[in-house]
Amino acid sequence: MSDFRYTVHPARVVFGSHTLADVRPEVERLGRERVLVLADPGLPELGDRIREALGHLAVGRFDGAAMHTPVAVTEKALALLREVAADCVVAIGGGSTTGLAKALAVRTGVDQVILPTTYAGSEVTPVLGETDGGVKTTRSSPDILPETVIYDVELTRGLPLDITVTSAVNALAHAVEALYAPDANPVTDRLALEAIERIARALRRIKADPGAEDTRADLLTGAWLAGTCLGAVGMGLHHKLCHTLGGAFGLPHSPTHAVVLPHALAYNAPHAPDAVRRIGEALGSPDAPAALFDLLVETGAPTSLRELGLSETDLPRAVELAVAKPYPNPAPLTEDGLTGLLRAAWAGERPTSGGVPRLDWLTEQVVSTLGGEPRLRQLVGDLVRRLHGFAVDNDLTQAEWQAGIDFLTRTGQLCDDKRQEFVLLSDSLGVSSVVDALTNSRTPDTTPSAVLGPFYVEGPPELEHGTDVADGLPGVPLHVEVTITSVDGTPLPGAVVDIWQSNEDGFYDVQLPELEGPVLRGRFRADAHGMVRFWSILPSAYPIPADGTVGELLAATGRHPYRAPHLHFMIAAPGYQRLITQLFVAGGDYLDSDAVFGVKSDLVVDFPAGVGTPPPGRHVTGDWRDLAFTFRIAPAR
Repeated sequence: MSDFRYTVHPARVVFGSHTLADVRPEVERLGRERVLVLADPGLPELGDRIREALGHLAVGRFDGAAMHTPVAVTEKALALLREVAADCVVAIGGGSTTGLAKALAVRTGVDQVILPTTYAGSEVTPVLGETDGGVKTTRSSPDILPETVIYDVELTRGLPLDITVTSAVNALAHAVEALYAPDANPVTDRLALEAIERIARALRRIKADPGAEDTRADLLTGAWLAGTCLGAVGMGLHHKLCHTLGGAFGLPHSPTHAVVLPHALAYNAPHAPDAVRRIGEALGSPDAPAALFDLLVETGAPTSLRELGLSETDLPRAVELAVAKPYPNPAPLTEDGLTGLLRAAWAGERPTSGGVPRLDWLTEQVVSTLGGEPRLRQLVGDLVRRLHGFAVDNDLTQAEWQAGIDFLTRTGQLCDDKRQEFVLLSDSLGVSSVVDALTNSRTPDTTPSAVLGPFYVEGPPELEHGTDVADGLPGVPLHVEVTITSVDGTPLPGAVVDIWQSNEDGFYDVQLPELEGPVLRGRFRADAHGMVRFWSILPSAYPIPADGTVGELLAATGRHPYRAPHLHFMIAAPGYQRLITQLFVAGGDYLDSDAVFGVKSDLVVDFPAGVGTPPPGRHVTGDWRDLAFTFRIAPAR
């Protein structure tokens, strides 16, 4: 259990499409009458729209916001704010414009209404970073938090792709650091993971359709959630490095965040393994730092500080500044450690936490080569994806892969016309039962199906009613009388019924070379009443063949090889679906742990003791059993 403190900062959020029109009602809701409009220097037309929407409430405008919120720029805007006697600022633009609004608010107490056009997330944080004399400092106060944030998805739909990506990764950084911040708590954890999932999902599809409303909404929602996390639990190494690089060396804000984040995460990975694991899960990869880097490559974002303009000779100074006043961080901040981190970020090396690399590019390359019939292409493509996913998710080694290949090779070598080890493998893993349920168990009025098993033999001998299929083999005599009907109870004369079972020692005839000809199996045709009658012996529990690869697997995984006692049936009639099923002896062993998962409750039936004179077909001197059952089969689809 972890102790934590959680403070909720009150703020109003208006989210939607075309919500810019809400700006005047929101100012009026705050009771403000004189607004200074702050517009991004690159978006003068949006400043015009805000001023028009505010009408007479807009008493001034400032378009000079600058990156990293220089104090000198704030002083110019402050002078204008006082000149026009504004009691509110409305800011539209990216993080620079939001930062300027905060700087004015913390100095004067004016209210703020923010309309973000990027994914900075700072609009929902009580944090302000300012630059003075080449040094960036950060402070936090409830007075810094804007009163209202208006998220308008339409304002972001035209955002250029490069700014979109780096801005979104900037927001992603807020969520990532929240998961291993000292004040992390269950609330911010859930917000952070949701933010990571939304932003990563949107970034992977942004290139295909940059203006898609749903994609932009995911990015904006993710930025809001991530910023909320940052405001609640604070910042760590990543933000410290980015503030240092931006304030001291003039690097662009969001691209710097994009480049540094994978490396900062890799630096912290050994000291925050649970948080990094959850970040990886949200990104869909066991190696979160590498996944972030790959996401940058995939979206065309910058991946090195060198391409942002940082000189290699600046690295020692950056390290010195970063360790001078460290933030709380999972990993110790050492000169050697940060030197390695920044050198890797400067060079654009792919970081890793030691996890498995992302290989979906290879998977898609394989799938893209598939042609042929659509259903085959679908099945093989899905199989490839799942096999690749299995290998990646389990970090499969060459030795493990080779062991699997050897296992499958030996399984195939055991197969012949009397033994099907692959069917047995499918049975013991439950795959046969899954396919059986998908294929045959969708009509509740019919008798449930069950697996075929590996011991069915095509073309069993056709026998007369009343035949003793045991042919003298020892066991408790069993008389069987079954009726074949449609789902409405109509008998089906002429239905073909194949039956087969093991002897009392658990062996089928194909496993016993000393037997001449088939026994305990046969084919019957239903009479005019849809009935089939024969003699056999009471089924007993038995082990599936455990002398091969399936037996090795069962032993290695601590499973027993036994099947519950049962009798096999295969029933076919013109115009009806074929039914493959089994009847299990009520009270028999292993009903709750059948080795091939074939038991269904409706197939567990009484094999009661026979009473009176046994039916003809076998000489009975002692106890015997008398099974009666009705099979209902469905019309053909």
